Amino acid sequence: MTSSTHGSDGLGWRTVDILVAAVVSGAFGVVFVAWNALWAFATPLFVALPPAQAILYGVWLLPGVLVALIVRRPGAALFAGIVSASVSAFIGSQWGGDAILSGLLQGGGAELAFALGAYRRWTLPWAVLAGVLAGLGAAIHDVIVYYATLGSGFWTIYAAGTMLSGALIAGIGGWLLVRALTATGVLAPFEAGREQRQV
Repeated sequence: MTSSTHGSDGLGWRTVDILVAAVVSGAFGVVFVAWNALWAFATPLFVALPPAQAILYGVWLLPGVLVALIVRRPGAALFAGIVSASVSAFIGSQWGGDAILSGLLQGGGAELAFALGAYRRWTLPWAVLAGVLAGLGAAIHDVIVYYATLGSGFWTIYAAGTMLSGALIAGIGGWLLVRALTATGVLAPFEAGREQRQV
């Protein structure tokens, strides 16, 4: 088996895993404040087809996929989803505490994908699947909490938008970001960094 699919450190969390996961997730929580504002600013641009705005969703889905691809430990995606959303809520998300519930479902969706791969699959297709399932988790939350009365047409377009955005921004984007980071050597303590040296 190649290291691109199987980790060599086991599945237990190390101190460096916790620290990096917390820092990356917290940083995204700060980024979310700006992205929340951009989402609100962009809303009028989608007046002709409001659910299509979900195509912008992927940035919120990125931490779960990215942190899991770096740390490669069970619970990493879920951890990142909750921590990033909690930081965002703490510093002023317009969605308040509900952002944390949303982060839980987003991170949980990404977590499901990596669990299906038995935490041994960290390739691009699995990253894309994680982004798609994170988007599905986000859509389920938002439809129930915000859009329950808008009908199946809205729900379908919105869910398709969040999943596509998750695939592109969180999945492909997260995977490319990890590749870029490993090339710098900053991920040397992680399996992803060791893979880069083996190429």
